[in-house]
Amino acid sequence: MTTTSAVPSALPAPAELPDAAAYAQAVEEARAAAAAYYEGGTSRLDDDAYDRLVRAITAYEEAHPDQVLPDSPSGKVAGGAVEGDVPHTVPMLSLDNVFSDEEFTAWTASVERRIGREVASWNVQPKLDGLAIAARYEDGRLARLITRGDGSAGEDVSHAIGTVVGLPAELAEPVTVEVRGEVLMTTAQFEHANQVRTEHGGAPFANPRNAAAGTLRAKDRAYTVEMTFFAYGLLPLPGTGEALTTELTEAAHGALMDRAAAWGVNTPASTRVAGVVVPTVEEVLARVKEIAALRAELPFGIDGIVVKADLAADQRAAGTGTRAPRWAVAFKLPAVEKITKLLGVEWNVGRTGIIAPRAVLEPVEIDGSTVTYATLHNPADITRRDLRLGDHVMVYKAGDIIPRIEAPVAHLRTGEEQEIAFPATCPQCGSGIDTSEQRWRCERGRNCYLVASISYAAGRDQLDIEGLGHTRVVQLVEAGLVESLPDLFDRLTREQLLALDRMGETSTDNLMAALEAAKRQPLSRVLCALGIRGTGRSMSRRIARHFATMDLIRAADAEAMQRVDGIGPEKAPVIVAELAELSEQIDRLAAAGLTMTEPGATPPPPPGETESDEVAGPLAGMKVVVTGAMTGPLAELSRNQMNELIERAGGKSSGSVSKNTSLVVAGEGAGSKRAKAESLGVRLATPDEFAAMVADLLD
Repeated sequence: MTTTSAVPSALPAPAELPDAAAYAQAVEEARAAAAAYYEGGTSRLDDDAYDRLVRAITAYEEAHPDQVLPDSPSGKVAGGAVEGDVPHTVPMLSLDNVFSDEEFTAWTASVERRIGREVASWNVQPKLDGLAIAARYEDGRLARLITRGDGSAGEDVSHAIGTVVGLPAELAEPVTVEVRGEVLMTTAQFEHANQVRTEHGGAPFANPRNAAAGTLRAKDRAYTVEMTFFAYGLLPLPGTGEALTTELTEAAHGALMDRAAAWGVNTPASTRVAGVVVPTVEEVLARVKEIAALRAELPFGIDGIVVKADLAADQRAAGTGTRAPRWAVAFKLPAVEKITKLLGVEWNVGRTGIIAPRAVLEPVEIDGSTVTYATLHNPADITRRDLRLGDHVMVYKAGDIIPRIEAPVAHLRTGEEQEIAFPATCPQCGSGIDTSEQRWRCERGRNCYLVASISYAAGRDQLDIEGLGHTRVVQLVEAGLVESLPDLFDRLTREQLLALDRMGETSTDNLMAALEAAKRQPLSRVLCALGIRGTGRSMSRRIARHFATMDLIRAADAEAMQRVDGIGPEKAPVIVAELAELSEQIDRLAAAGLTMTEPGATPPPPPGETESDEVAGPLAGMKVVVTGAMTGPLAELSRNQMNELIERAGGKSSGSVSKNTSLVVAGEGAGSKRAKAESLGVRLATPDEFAAMVADLLD
């Protein structure tokens, strides 16, 4: 189905089942996958594959209604694969799904046809990627937790009481009520759970949902880990007073969520994707796009957006089916998790000597792109996750984040998987490896990859030394003329260059002139050229603008370094240590005449004085994204130079568009970022318009 939505269709067209045998096999596979998914979170299929399988089954049944098997997952809660022994007072149903603006608009039209009028208002909430549970409170005290099960009855998991953040042991009022919602693990809780689990000899969970499912049902463990609850419903129980029963059955959904929050129960209102009530379908779709744009930045997983008729009267008029209410639907987002196979591990040496493992994957489509590689962080991470060659692994990707492997899908192991071999010597130069920290490093450090280090420093976005390309750097290193970055400025002579092959007087003089010009580059470029771990072009600019001088940067301790935007407690000590390690090189660069100040930057105030929040410049306080090809006065600027210009003008450059973006400079060929800006109502500017805004800063 073609869609013009800024939220792309989450699924391709479902595969066609050619005959009854293929249909029967699909039903069996879907039922087995649903049972594993809902009972323990260990399905062999990822969400995307399961959704496509069920859609194919449904399509076959629509074409062959006389062949529908009784075990078919279509039309059943949890695919009909789970049962429970604690009856629900009101059925706990699933939701139907839509995957595009067109499907959603068709669904809203069907609701309005069913009730015979326009829906008065719509409630829009994030669809949290967890497990549905019912929490029963008696006289304000949490008494019982029950899973959804098959919708009519669920499993008693009251042993988990006390481990779920957001479900207070006692409500703010002594009411008898049932709170329904999702139990999940936040990113931080998931990482902690896997750390604790592996410390106790268990295999790591593949993803946060698996972790929540396994933890919720686990009894008699030697350890406990926390989960988080978000409410999505309130309803009366036997014993609920008449007045409260009336309120819970007649109030709008938004009002019910406000009441739950007032009692102390966690709701999405406490997050960046709080629920909203809007009157029109157009406003619903706008909010869907807003939530989708924030997805990668959230500390918990969402796989869609739930849209409901807000008023109780509209809900009653629309009615309820055997599997799902007809007044609510899930607008599913593209999958960011897929299961694929780990084929190999590559060990790459960076310019600072860090030896980084990279996973080679069986290609898999995730969120609109083909993923072949994923980060593995470090050897300790591989060991902790118990990864093996040949493993089926859960790969995660969201937004612009580099794909990463969460964990192996341990129950799919065949016994043929092999341990990952760690290098005994540096893969680049054969020297020893420093394994004293989690991130392994060649004992030669930067000298291991000297050619790459010098080439990086000479690049256009660093010192911009024209004529010093990779081939020329190799020649200088092999001749023994350059052993570190400062050698270019305080050791290399014209006579030495003339003695090299293919270096005439013109090329030599041009290179010497380029080296002299490089000395005039601002501090941020010099800092970036040093290749300090934990920094890059953007971070180097932030550090330089914060401290203003190299002397102040070098004098900063970890606490002072953390005052720079984007530097946390883990990164700060690394940067400080790197600066100390590079002390001799920095001294030589300063003595050679390279710039050690940042133009336009003001040093931070002395300790004890308050730093001014005022930022000067035409873009003061603005977050700016540049996309597409620049034209006019900006045509010759690289993307890095554009970002430098933004920050000199008092703004903050960014690579992604969100609702917090102030301005998007959209040049020729601007694509998805421009579309996202339009959907979020972010201000757009052409290159010429932006050039006029910063005209005083253009050369």
